[in-house]
Amino acid sequence: MGSSSKKKLQELIREIEKIRKGEDPESYLIAVLHRAQQIFGYLPQHVMDEIALAMDIPTAHIWGVATFYHYFNLTPPGKHVISVCLGTACYIKGAGQILDAIKEHLRIEIGDVTADGLFSLQGARCLGACGQAPVVMIDEKIYGELNPEKIIKILQAFRREEKKNSQKEASV
Repeated sequence: MGSSSKKKLQELIREIEKIRKGEDPESYLIAVLHRAQQIFGYLPQHVMDEIALAMDIPTAHIWGVATFYHYFNLTPPGKHVISVCLGTACYIKGAGQILDAIKEHLRIEIGDVTADGLFSLQGARCLGACGQAPVVMIDEKIYGELNPEKIIKILQAFRREEKKNSQKEASV
């Protein structure tokens, strides 16, 4: 474990120690897992093991909670996280076809990361942009009024930008 990871883990353990001083510390497990994911970007096994020790909760229970809720990632996300809105307004306006186009273009399923680590794909219940339906969020930016062709062009633009940035870094 690198020094950066150790510092992150120490930060999380300090937060857990504060929680343990209060009433019913085990009731904060989901909040602790959210915080761990915020710190690490996902929930690595060694972090869940440390949470189990710090909170005196069996690792199996923590694993069960982490795998039950869809918003926890057990693998590192891609550099760019794609969230396809599957809410009613978006779905009626073609979100299913957009999701299929993304899956086919990137050759991944929901919950997967592309082989190059550039993209990860997830579904979302609602992104709160129903007036622009169907929508996709990539990282923190919403793309609306989409169709399969538009989303593929957006993904291709991300790839071109990544290639350009890689070439710049290689020439430095």
